[in-house]
Amino acid sequence: MQTDNKLPVDRRDDTDTTLRALLRDVLGLTQERVDGFDADTPLFGALPELDSMAVAGLLTEMEDRFGILIEDEDMDGDTFESFGSLRAFIRAKIR
Repeated sequence: MQTDNKLPVDRRDDTDTTLRALLRDVLGLTQERVDGFDADTPLFGALPELDSMAVAGLLTEMEDRFGILIEDEDMDGDTFESFGSLRAFIRAKIR
């Protein structure tokens, strides 16, 4: 088991926690702010910290933390629409 801020990805229950940590770390958000996210919380276009450059950083970090490979064709405009859509994308990739 890792001891840094990267949680083991073989436990799907950790998807939510890991995603919140990823958003906190990459976007520089507070823990309190990411803890307040629910499935309907809008992301891209609503968070000033989440611009196109930040998306690239998030994708790289998602691959690292979740042990997944994200291809260009995997992405669509809805992936970063909300916290729930991003979480669903990740859960589908780790199954």
